[in-house]
Amino acid sequence: MAMHTLAVWLPLTLILLCPLFILLKKKTREKKQLPPCPPKLPILGNLHQLGALPHQSLWQLSKKYGPVMSLQLGHLPAVTISSADAAREVLKTHDLACCSRPSLVGAGRLTYNYSDVAFAPYGDYWRHLRKICVLELFSSKRVQSFQSIREEEVAALMNSIFQSASSATPVDLTQKLFSLTAGIIFRIAFGRSFQGSSLHHDRFHEVVHECEAVLGSFSAQEYLPYVGWIVDRLTGHQARLDRVFHKMDSFFEHVIEDHIASGNAEKDQEDIVDLMIRMQRDQTEHRTTRLTKDNIKGVLLNIFLGAIDTGAITVIWAMAELIRNSKLMKKAQSEVRNYIGNKGSVIKGDIEHLPYLNMIIKETLRLHPPAPLLLPREVISHFKVNDYNIYPKTFLQVNAWAIGRDPNYWKEPEEFIPERFDDSSIDFKGQNFEFLPFGAGRRICPAINLATATLELVLANLLYCFDWKFPSGLKEEELNMEETVGLSLTVSKKTGLNLVPVNYLESLPVNNTS
Repeated sequence: MAMHTLAVWLPLTLILLCPLFILLKKKTREKKQLPPCPPKLPILGNLHQLGALPHQSLWQLSKKYGPVMSLQLGHLPAVTISSADAAREVLKTHDLACCSRPSLVGAGRLTYNYSDVAFAPYGDYWRHLRKICVLELFSSKRVQSFQSIREEEVAALMNSIFQSASSATPVDLTQKLFSLTAGIIFRIAFGRSFQGSSLHHDRFHEVVHECEAVLGSFSAQEYLPYVGWIVDRLTGHQARLDRVFHKMDSFFEHVIEDHIASGNAEKDQEDIVDLMIRMQRDQTEHRTTRLTKDNIKGVLLNIFLGAIDTGAITVIWAMAELIRNSKLMKKAQSEVRNYIGNKGSVIKGDIEHLPYLNMIIKETLRLHPPAPLLLPREVISHFKVNDYNIYPKTFLQVNAWAIGRDPNYWKEPEEFIPERFDDSSIDFKGQNFEFLPFGAGRRICPAINLATATLELVLANLLYCFDWKFPSGLKEEELNMEETVGLSLTVSKKTGLNLVPVNYLESLPVNNTS
């Protein structure tokens, strides 16, 4: 009888106590002055609310709970920033208080054995590597020195498209642009041609695809303490992660040893591996932070994870937006063709004379930032944003995608209107917090110069050399503009962009396509 009574009253008691528990939690939150938080589930917290496209899910939640919003991601306390004013507070006013990285997140899962520049915690090693990247690897002078590589690779791309144009065959621009950016980065980093390289480019392609699969999958140990590692092992996630890391590590080991053995023989210029090996040799014994082979591997991995897909993604989105609007396409083509005339190609010196091209790139980055959620930060010390307390160990993300579509800063934010940047001082170099495709503060992308130089050259030549048409049967309004999560926290166009090129240069009095 006693057991029966207990069985009846225990569930009833729990039900009656549940509202009290929720009320106490609410009062605790109010006392701590934490940002508003959507309702949570036990253990999972708010993970179930992120969806397949987290930046869009967080944007919708922010409309109800505000631009500074708390989340509980498993055991991780998190805050999401979705307005320019709050982003300024985080990335400028309190930048030093939140410029570290969580120990395990996204592509950081592949760099956990390296001291790398993108995912390393804030400290002496990170500052040392950051200085190397900003002053040596991606300085304006260094990026300019790789201009011939970019122009050669873009010329090869144009020639391959000319072949398709001669037979009016649709071109898979998605595939071609990813191959182009991979080829450029491969040569800049390793000093070798991607095609026919002794470094086994097929094997490299395979490793990159495996990285994409691992980074796009859920890691339980990031969010669920004590049991997450068991889940990752049972699902095989940890084994896949270890396998991919060791493949990439072996690949970079081969590259570095090959460079050490060959030196600079028969090379016109240093590639990134050469430069870092030289810096490693030249460093003095009294330095407290020294460049190691693992540092070199970490920087190389960051370059591939951050550069191969982001440039391609941006050009794909730009071409997709332009092909949907013939008026904008004609305006862009008229600008580049009127300036270039019959020279046959666009080179670096021409870009500064193409202001509308620059507006198109800015508008593409506003509407389709390749990394819609800036790489997560970890709070180091307490600070306040919008009168809310942000405590140490909080996982902090800025939703650049949401900020770029905020009607408080942008008129008709869902529309692709390059002209909005005409006579505008707004830029993407980290000083305008309504426009953050490359981030801001200490963690701003160090390769902005390399990224923009590549984007400008590729897009300008695609617009100059060809007219573009949809494959037979497809209309402008039918083009799929949905997003999908890709490599290293990026978001790309869900379906490939297949277009028919028409050779414009054939109509010119002098044809210099060769």
